[in-house]
Amino acid sequence: MLHQVALAKRAEELGFSALWFRDVPLRDPSFGDVGQVFDPWVYMGFIAANTSKIALGTASIALPLRHPLHTAKAAASVDQLSNGRLLLGVASGDRPVEFPAFNIDPEKRGEIFRENLEVIRKVQRTSFEPVTWGSGELVGADLIPKPTTKEIPLFVTGHSRQSLDWIAQHSGGWISYPRPPQFQQLIVENWRREVMEQCGDVYKPFLQSLYIDLDASPSLPPMPIHLGFKLGRQYLIELLGALQEIGVDHVILNLKYGRRPADEVIEEIGSYIMPNFRDDNAAR
Repeated sequence: MLHQVALAKRAEELGFSALWFRDVPLRDPSFGDVGQVFDPWVYMGFIAANTSKIALGTASIALPLRHPLHTAKAAASVDQLSNGRLLLGVASGDRPVEFPAFNIDPEKRGEIFRENLEVIRKVQRTSFEPVTWGSGELVGADLIPKPTTKEIPLFVTGHSRQSLDWIAQHSGGWISYPRPPQFQQLIVENWRREVMEQCGDVYKPFLQSLYIDLDASPSLPPMPIHLGFKLGRQYLIELLGALQEIGVDHVILNLKYGRRPADEVIEEIGSYIMPNFRDDNAAR
């Protein structure tokens, strides 16, 4: 978490598409991951003020753990203050310790996810229109600000306890998890079919995460790590090319397991890897 502003600015200069921010409200030692430490909305506001064009994505806001009006206002605020750069990734949450802390029944999180998402969309799209949901109602008041567009680009993460047809209908795209390209291709193809069936001729992107430990040796063959690989840049170029070929639109690179300084890795990716993916639907 050191030198984050400098890293964000350099990533923007190098042409990275987006910076992604996680929503991890509490530290759970048994989970072994505290996200990026800071509250995502505060942190995005801070980074937005220090950048100008790179997209700012959430991967992902745990909707059941947050009041939908707070989420709607925070998202619209970041969207306005960043001049429309927000990409809103959402999820149902997966850390057992958090649900009792926020008085949420984990068995109902799929239902709460759907309901909160509907509330967020309604209050961002309308003005002074009454909205009623299971835990509240908005009558005689309005939520401000509104987003810069009719809807902030919204992406469901994983299944979030929803069916794929529901995700295809109600999202702007799907964030999934890393898999070998031959298996990911089946997931991408299934997604394309579902979008076509539910929405017709509407393109909805497929995004995925990828953990990498980029080795200083460019020719180091890939070795599996949790949700990704330790590998050299030559093989990372091959992997990203394979993902692009099967229809992955965007790759969220996570350096959590990296052993080299983050600035070195970002510089290497920007200088040697990204020039291979700057055209059309690049996987970055």
